[in-house]
Amino acid sequence: MRRFRTVAAGVAALAAAATLAPSQAHAAGNVYVYKIHYDSPGSDRGGNSSLNAEYVQIKNTTGAKFQMQGYTVRDAAGHTYTFPSYRISPGKTVKVHTGKGTKSPGHLYMGRGWYVWNNDKDTATLRKPGGSFRDSCAYNSTRVDYKMC
Repeated sequence: MRRFRTVAAGVAALAAAATLAPSQAHAAGNVYVYKIHYDSPGSDRGGNSSLNAEYVQIKNTTGAKFQMQGYTVRDAAGHTYTFPSYRISPGKTVKVHTGKGTKSPGHLYMGRGWYVWNNDKDTATLRKPGGSFRDSCAYNSTRVDYKMC
């Protein structure tokens, strides 16, 4: 019986560690998908303010400004946004809004005329300028309108 408890405790500890691993990987020294706000308030009629309430947010937890130029973020259907010259300061985020707007600190715009992020499930994938994988975040829910990654 004692051996079973020890094994069970070890399995529980591993399960807890696996549960914490993604947030720990994002805790420091990384640039990653931080949040997806996939269902803007109200009905989806395609107005620019509604489109801009839909966004993916990227966070910089490195100790230096991070140049995003050439990075891409895309959904599962292949809708892709390529970052212009833009630096994220340490500890800061940038929201990439679906609609149209003018680049400003903390805000970039895809310039699209219709929604990108599905209201039930999708995946945001961040890739480096050469196309290699950097990070991703998936959601599968209609109970809330955003996902913290």
